[in-house]
Amino acid sequence: MMKSLKNLFTPKTPAELPMPAEVAVGALLVEAALVDGVYVNIESDMIAEILLESFEFDAARADAVLAEAETLAEEAVGSHQFTKHAKRLALTNRIKVVEAIYRVILSDGERSDVEEAYVRHVAGLLHVDDVSRAQARQRAEARISSGA
Repeated sequence: MMKSLKNLFTPKTPAELPMPAEVAVGALLVEAALVDGVYVNIESDMIAEILLESFEFDAARADAVLAEAETLAEEAVGSHQFTKHAKRLALTNRIKVVEAIYRVILSDGERSDVEEAYVRHVAGLLHVDDVSRAQARQRAEARISSGA
């Protein structure tokens, strides 16, 4: 009973509040960029590009969502806060989210076991199976290597 009352009066962080799926996806992409401890311009540029493509935003809207996603990702205590919103997307779009995460983590040219673990974790939370995740990685690698 006391725990329920305490939860009722404890303010929630912005990452715990309801948010549009595109903001949640942006925050997952920012988390992916941050997971190795280095957030470089090429990663933020890739996130903005993905937001432009995926949600058909104009540049101003993509920048605004990116800024909001960066703030949310820095305040978050885990990916679940964002995947619970992104799970509302259709499976094909959740697979595209996993592909986008790979594009972000591969964009800096560095590979990290921590980044790969992050993608596996998020893919599991999004209910994306291992085969679909591996195919998403292959598509992301092909895109990165072709410069598209």
